[in-house]
Amino acid sequence: MSIYAKVEKGPAIEVFALTQAFKDDSNQNKVNLSVGAYRTDAGVPWVLPVVRKTEIAIASDESVNHEYLPVTGLDPFTSAATELVLGADSIAIKENRAFGVQTISGTGALRVAAEFLHTQLNRNEVFYSNPTWENHHKIFSDTGFTSLHSYRYWDQSKRQLDFNGMLADLDQAPPGAVIILHACAHNPTGIDPTQEQWKQIADLMEHKKLFPLFDSAYQGFASGDPDRDAWAVRYFVSRGFELLTCQSFAKNFGLYCERAGNLTVVQQHASTKAAVHSQLTLIIRGMYSNPPAYGARIVSAVLNNPALRQEWMDCIKQMSSRIREMRSLLRDKLVALGTPGNWDHIVNQIGMFSYTGLNENQVRYLIKEHHIYLLKTGRINMCGLNTGNIEYVAKAIHAAVTAGSNASCPCDNKL
Repeated sequence: MSIYAKVEKGPAIEVFALTQAFKDDSNQNKVNLSVGAYRTDAGVPWVLPVVRKTEIAIASDESVNHEYLPVTGLDPFTSAATELVLGADSIAIKENRAFGVQTISGTGALRVAAEFLHTQLNRNEVFYSNPTWENHHKIFSDTGFTSLHSYRYWDQSKRQLDFNGMLADLDQAPPGAVIILHACAHNPTGIDPTQEQWKQIADLMEHKKLFPLFDSAYQGFASGDPDRDAWAVRYFVSRGFELLTCQSFAKNFGLYCERAGNLTVVQQHASTKAAVHSQLTLIIRGMYSNPPAYGARIVSAVLNNPALRQEWMDCIKQMSSRIREMRSLLRDKLVALGTPGNWDHIVNQIGMFSYTGLNENQVRYLIKEHHIYLLKTGRINMCGLNTGNIEYVAKAIHAAVTAGSNASCPCDNKL
């Protein structure tokens, strides 16, 4: 008998299974609203022009080689990434209390952060929003955290942030607990706290001595303004919090497969920097030894060159504007069709994803009858919509909502 004979087959990862089902579907009207990647109005992937230009420049530079990067990555990249999230005028940077280490995108940043928190700070308790990106639980569970909790976030009946529930649940967290916060464009709901609500969250976390871990996967991509999208992180730093921020450059640079990420560390005193950096170095060494260079070189070249940085700013404004246009068009078409319920939550959300409020029966109906692929939670990627398919999608949603008792309306008519 093979030593592998008793290995059980693991469950499929939903988003990748849906993408494969979409690829295998021969229907000409099929639409993929599942995978979290930007698409143009023509429905195809987009390489940012500034990224393409930078790729050509890097490939043409004969001084570039393929030697190993340092364990903690490319210094010009980590410095630029840290400054991007904290701001050029950050007091933490000026006082040498903040630094970054390169990671394998945002997922790698979260895993390195979890390892550091667990092994070096003896943290074992983590709280994440309900709902959240499904990988949050797996990363911290696989790392060794044994006390994992969720806090209320999405109010299904009102299609908005359950702010009071969030505060009540965080108030029950013990001192020192790690709290995962989405810096902007909450995944999967697209609903963020207001600045006033962020201040109340900070008040509670300061009082309870909770540790903030920000997941920043959409800076600039969400609103088109990197400063606006980093407001919450910068506010917490201004309040004197020590924290970690996990950054991804998959969405805002379109570098999905290049795995360019950064883990930013903010401390109270510069005196702890050397020790913290050394332990992160050892964690990374034992995981994957050192990070890939290509994506980091692209991001570094763009962020450290004012002209290229402005071109990138123009690109993220273009992407975020197209997403906002799709939000408005979808809401307006549903209203025009007389689809039961209030659909304003679609335009009140921000970023790549929308929590539509569709239930699992309605999702199954959309996949089976209309070949529209989306997560069973009703989350859709707004970038999968375009002027060529949005009317078809809106009519399909209308049909799903009005199809009968097995596909009941996802929205309260009183809203």
